[in-house]
Amino acid sequence: MSKVYFASSRIKKWKYADSMPGKLERLLKEINLSHYFEKNEWIAVKTHFGSEGAHRIVRPVFLRKVVDSLKGIGAKPFVTDTVRIKGLDYLEVANQNGINHLSVGVPVVLADGLYGNDNIVVKAGEILGEIAVATLIYDVQAMIVCSHVKGHIQAGYGGAIKNVAMGGVSSSHRHCGWKCGRGAMHTIGEGRLIWDEEKCELCYQCQEICPLEAIKFEDELFSYNEDDCWRCGRCTRVCPSGALTLPGDEERFVRSLAEAAKAVLSSFKPGKVLYINFLTEIQPECDCMPSADVPVIQDQGILISEDIVSIEQATIDMLLKAKPLPQSAMDELRSETDDILFYLSRKPYKLQIEEAERLGLGSKIYELIEI
Repeated sequence: MSKVYFASSRIKKWKYADSMPGKLERLLKEINLSHYFEKNEWIAVKTHFGSEGAHRIVRPVFLRKVVDSLKGIGAKPFVTDTVRIKGLDYLEVANQNGINHLSVGVPVVLADGLYGNDNIVVKAGEILGEIAVATLIYDVQAMIVCSHVKGHIQAGYGGAIKNVAMGGVSSSHRHCGWKCGRGAMHTIGEGRLIWDEEKCELCYQCQEICPLEAIKFEDELFSYNEDDCWRCGRCTRVCPSGALTLPGDEERFVRSLAEAAKAVLSSFKPGKVLYINFLTEIQPECDCMPSADVPVIQDQGILISEDIVSIEQATIDMLLKAKPLPQSAMDELRSETDDILFYLSRKPYKLQIEEAERLGLGSKIYELIEI
């Protein structure tokens, strides 16, 4: 049975040790980082840099506590993520969201290079076949995965598995393009965007949100550069009239997350990856979108474990017990179910945890230890 350590967001004493940063320090001491990592060992602190407008990420103060704790055992950490938009722009987004070398105390780098195509193709299983894992994550010997827990319009739930699967994989590869990048999870077949002219309202939101400026409208006709497109699906998610679609399979997508996560983790020896889930500012959508809605449930706390399946199951168990916050998307919609995440997305999000367990990444049976 795997251990999952937990610190609640509730503060009952007005002293630093009971603050969230203070509790994170205690969690890191409790799990004993020196048991996993060695002096002078390079360690990737994997997080999500957010987007311009999406600010509900793992706050820099928490990343700094992780970094300082690793420095305390003599390790050499750095903070990283893979390219979501053009590399230099993404580093500037990270800076705007407060993640830089001054705030976190170590270098902030892109795991797959400025162009997002510095990666290694790794075998990934029956759904994906192979996937392009970011070279830096593939090469580094140890990692701490810091995940902001939230909903997700496609996955239904985004935590450690999604952070590893989509955050450890590049958007594209030099030769096989999106078909062995994270776009392979988003779509099936040829993955061509389908535009319905009759439904289109010409709002141009799809053009505005494209991270690669691949979408154009000339004489009110839609077109896009198929070679440049990463198949991220942002354009289809923001289309208010359903005029844009990207062929996909919900169950296949959710299961492929577990498969990609296994591929990303395949280069690490046992016991060299830790997972920290931040159940804070739990909004209904991914941090890669250009805005952040109000949280749908109250902050729950911080979880840490060496078992990615256990920490995800513990997270889901906590979220399902929580009440929806007033004036949130969940409060507006709640009437049919107590499953907040499913009601927001209508996606089979639990399959990613079940598939991860089936693939041998961990166990859903856990012991919760609260500090």
